[in-house]
Amino acid sequence: MTGTAGPSRRTGLRTMVAAAVAVPLLGVVGADTPRRVSPSPAPPSKPRPVPPLKIMTFNLRVPVDQGGNSWVHRRPVMRALLRRTAPHVMGTQEGQFQQIQAVWADLGPHYDWIGTPGSGDEESVAIYYDVRRLKPLEHDVFRLSDTPNVPDSNTWGAAFPRLVTRVLFHDRLHPGREFHVLNTHLDHRSEYARVRAAALIAERIRGLGPSRPVLLTGDFNAVAHTDQAYGTLLDSGLVDTWDTAQQTGPVFGTFNGWHPLRPDGERIDWILSTPDVTVHRAWTDTFTVDGRYPSDHLPVLATVSFK
Repeated sequence: MTGTAGPSRRTGLRTMVAAAVAVPLLGVVGADTPRRVSPSPAPPSKPRPVPPLKIMTFNLRVPVDQGGNSWVHRRPVMRALLRRTAPHVMGTQEGQFQQIQAVWADLGPHYDWIGTPGSGDEESVAIYYDVRRLKPLEHDVFRLSDTPNVPDSNTWGAAFPRLVTRVLFHDRLHPGREFHVLNTHLDHRSEYARVRAAALIAERIRGLGPSRPVLLTGDFNAVAHTDQAYGTLLDSGLVDTWDTAQQTGPVFGTFNGWHPLRPDGERIDWILSTPDVTVHRAWTDTFTVDGRYPSDHLPVLATVSFK
């Protein structure tokens, strides 16, 4: 899983014309000479507010289910969800190549994506973005292992190879504003692998330096406020956008497993950020069509601005 800019104010110029004044000069009869006063300069116009960015994290669920939850039935629901939410940035997890391509098509022609193709045991943790708003400047992918540059690398006992996609974006509506987005999926079985992965992600974020804001999206398979991996990331200086948001929606367990919503359930899908990010709203999207969910996870969204 868009703010709108307020109207610009423009002050009109008022032109003042002085009355003609006749001035006798040493017996010479002179005609009235008009004098014009230059118009007052217009006050500087206020810069147009930049609409917030809508950020979304969403576990797509690999296409292995049969029956009503199979990908062929879920895709139309997902398409409706994506068109409805229209995120500027979306980090996805568990994507296989056919899904990555389908999501790209269903988002619409003004989107593109960056990430690995998602084949074999290595999923794609893709980052989709609205090209009308954002321009990617650089990107890379690293594995959550002792050998982060080796594809399919898995040295910490995770059930599957895990990785991170990072993109440096330029905001086309905010001259000079650049920010990083990282997207990941931590292991669902090994707590040791999750904690090691969180430490590596924190290290990589520190290496980016303090000059640009950072957003981290993902399915962390770790409960917010209780899991050690969550603590590791927050101890590194990141904050949970759900906690810093000016407004939040109802809390639901973000993994629904195809079951009804669980109010006050566990949040394992998060959007974290550096403290220099203003979070206007954070929420989980409970969209369904005829009772069918697009995935076994709920998408999590936040609208943000940069200080």
